[in-house]
Amino acid sequence: MVKWDIFCNVVDNFGDIGVTWRLARQLVADHGQSVRLWVDEPAVFAPLCPGADPMAESQWQQGVEIRHWRKEWPGAEPADVVIEAFACQLPAPYLAEMAARELRPHWLNLEYLSAEEWVAGCHGLPSFQSNGLLKYFYFPGFTPDTGGLLREAGLIERRCAFQADPAARREFLQSLGVPLQEGAQLISLFAYENPALSGWLDQLASGQRPVQLLVPVGRVLGDVASWLGENSLVAGAHLRRGSVSIHVLPFVSQDDYDRLLWSCELNAVRGEDSFVRAQWAGRPFLWHIYQQEADAHWEKLEAFLDLYLQELSPSAGLALAEAWRAWNGGEGMAEAWAALAVQWPELQRHAEQWCTVQAGQTDLATGLVQFCTNSL
Repeated sequence: MVKWDIFCNVVDNFGDIGVTWRLARQLVADHGQSVRLWVDEPAVFAPLCPGADPMAESQWQQGVEIRHWRKEWPGAEPADVVIEAFACQLPAPYLAEMAARELRPHWLNLEYLSAEEWVAGCHGLPSFQSNGLLKYFYFPGFTPDTGGLLREAGLIERRCAFQADPAARREFLQSLGVPLQEGAQLISLFAYENPALSGWLDQLASGQRPVQLLVPVGRVLGDVASWLGENSLVAGAHLRRGSVSIHVLPFVSQDDYDRLLWSCELNAVRGEDSFVRAQWAGRPFLWHIYQQEADAHWEKLEAFLDLYLQELSPSAGLALAEAWRAWNGGEGMAEAWAALAVQWPELQRHAEQWCTVQAGQTDLATGLVQFCTNSL
């Protein structure tokens, strides 16, 4: 059995740990690997995994060994495969032990997801290090010449079965304290703070169709509270304004978050992990990309749109692109939403088609196993 060490430095709340926890679980469940996940902030990991102990130095969850990665390195024998997630810096003593091994570990830097053209050319490239080790750069992506996306075995089949079972959907939502309104449009909202939100909610509130907005506890909640005229909102709160009923949800496990996305007609997501999960839901979505210095995030947003819009009609593609730009630009969502609604049937079909195409490619964990273990 091949041993893996995955190092995660928690950045931006749940983004990095969300990706590495999914990866670790899949390597164990789908590929029978031995995985140790090093996390520098176990308290951030714990909400993603019900039953996890945020204070534990070491614990086992779903077949993965979770270790607290402290500045004072406790010492550990390097694994056969070492992944530093998103360019986090490995502990110096651990690097020294890697270099001292007779059989050098397979060392990879798992990069952030991007649709930019240069990614394919850099995927899998080696980099010789001053200590004699060789590090590879592994890029997730949307095309066959990249590392693919995280997708567990049987995920699409489970999603389709859930979406074909109204009773399962109703039971799941009731478990979150959300009674379904007949004829309502369900929308999930997971985003960063966003000044565009008020204009969008105004548009939804004035519409003819009732809307149930499902908002997991997170950073956008303050903006929702402001729009409602409330000082704050907590999990379990149910409020209504116009045609919009707002349900504040508790933080849920990754598997339940998947089911939440599967339950909704539209998903507003953020960052990387929920961005990918929204694509597996096969439903239209809004992506709130993580802002970077010098507006570098706009290039990444437009690069993904270039890929995603290819099979859409010009009118539907323009409506979706303008909605994403308004959402990320902080203004203009009322007008953008009205234009988007006209294209809704085509956008629904396209979301499912895009999911099918992506699911036909090698998933990230499988690609990693093939890339690393073949040489071992």
